[in-house]
Amino acid sequence: MALWYPRFRSIREHPAMTTAAQVLGAKGDPGVFTTTPTASVFEAVSEMARRNVGALVVMDGEAVVGIISERDYARKIALLSRSSRDTEVQEIMSSPVMYVRPMQTVEECMALMTDKRLRHLPVMDANGELRGVISIGDLVKQVIADQRYHIEQLEQYISGQPA
Repeated sequence: MALWYPRFRSIREHPAMTTAAQVLGAKGDPGVFTTTPTASVFEAVSEMARRNVGALVVMDGEAVVGIISERDYARKIALLSRSSRDTEVQEIMSSPVMYVRPMQTVEECMALMTDKRLRHLPVMDANGELRGVISIGDLVKQVIADQRYHIEQLEQYISGQPA
């Protein structure tokens, strides 16, 4: 079962703030890689390696029921000397899943990820449909791009150049 994290109240909400939907759009094809609760952890980790991603969304039909990450594997399989071939994803996945709505800002997403120590965050619309997954790396990349844009705008303003 997914768990929506309520919107943070920003001190300054500005219409130009980048949203989770825009971050997904910037990724191009935000293909969401999934697994099932009954898949083996070995299969899930193999899929992560094949796709070069750090987490998979766990789906039971159309419902998001969890998320499994490399961190889950390291802490709940490797460190406990369990067998990844004999353990099902549902035994170690993180659940319920924290997620954000498409219109939440990058700042809100980063605050949630920092507060809950998450590295991957599903983006779900109001109908409960999974739109994509954003990583902390995606957010950092976006913050850097936003800062670069603002610096360029300030440099143009200071030098008197048209924007």
